Amino acid sequence: MRKMIVLFPVVFAVATLAPLALFALAIWTGGLWAAAGLIYMTVLAAGLDRIAAFGTGQADVPEAAEFPAADLLLVALACGAVLLVPATVWALTGSELSLPAKVALFFGTGLWLGQVANSTAHELIHRGNRWLFRLGAAVYCLLLFGHHTSAHRLVHHRHAASLDDPNTARSGEGYYRFFLRAWIGSFAKGWAAETDLRVRNKAGLHPYLVYVMAALACLGMGFAIAGIWGLMTWAALAFYAQTQLMLSDYVQHYGLMRARRADGRLEPVGIAHSWNAAQWFSAAYMLNAPRHSDHHAHPARPYPALRLPAPEAAPRLPWPLPLACMIALAPPVWRRAIRPHLAPWRKAV
Repeated sequence: MRKMIVLFPVVFAVATLAPLALFALAIWTGGLWAAAGLIYMTVLAAGLDRIAAFGTGQADVPEAAEFPAADLLLVALACGAVLLVPATVWALTGSELSLPAKVALFFGTGLWLGQVANSTAHELIHRGNRWLFRLGAAVYCLLLFGHHTSAHRLVHHRHAASLDDPNTARSGEGYYRFFLRAWIGSFAKGWAAETDLRVRNKAGLHPYLVYVMAALACLGMGFAIAGIWGLMTWAALAFYAQTQLMLSDYVQHYGLMRARRADGRLEPVGIAHSWNAAQWFSAAYMLNAPRHSDHHAHPARPYPALRLPAPEAAPRLPWPLPLACMIALAPPVWRRAIRPHLAPWRKAV
């Protein structure tokens, strides 16, 4: 058992950094490295997820002893994302890569940014250290999604699994309708929450000013790299990464609503209000994001220490989280596939 636990820090590092290295090689040398990175994020990950429960004992380890270098890995991944985006924009607009290599690089990098860099930023904005928090916010700004820093902490964690949370998908709601509603709703409610904090505390620069200025600076960097094509490529890459983030939000709370108590108030958020996934490899390269119930129960708990609830205690997806997100891209298929798994967990609002 202890050997399985000790291996997990290595698995987190290898799973997240390996595709980053492949994309860096693709940008530097071209060739088949871009295809290798895309295959890693899709075919290889899906295949490894089918291997049964590598290191499942890890969930029972005291969190302080589990992964002393957890934050160091987050910093390395965040810095990698900061370098990867402009380098990818240059490779897609100004390099001599072949068209197939550019296509593979775009989709592979977008997947890494949406699944790994997003998970990294998510972890960082939950850290108490202000520099780690700012680094996480910077990664979201890099993806032109800075407002998620505020909306996720101040709105989603407070209102998850209720109609007051823009990022909780209603039962029967398709992903594309959800995306537009959640993007606009989280922007607006995050703005309102931050504004309310400043009204009450009467101090501090409004973060939304920082988010907008940072987004403009990033687009300006894209323009500096390759003119209007650089700007458009940066925006397209960021948008693709955003779709991955929003797919995760869509799937991980789909159809789960908190019940109302006799006094009319909603029950507290519990582990039954998030979908989880048990597959080990996608959990490793998404920094345990598929263990979503425990994150909502313990937002400050570091990713290596997140527990996977028993399937009878919390909803569990029958597929790895990335595969569930792919299914969600076809709303009629998703609704049919998830309906029997959702039915036991439905509660009246």
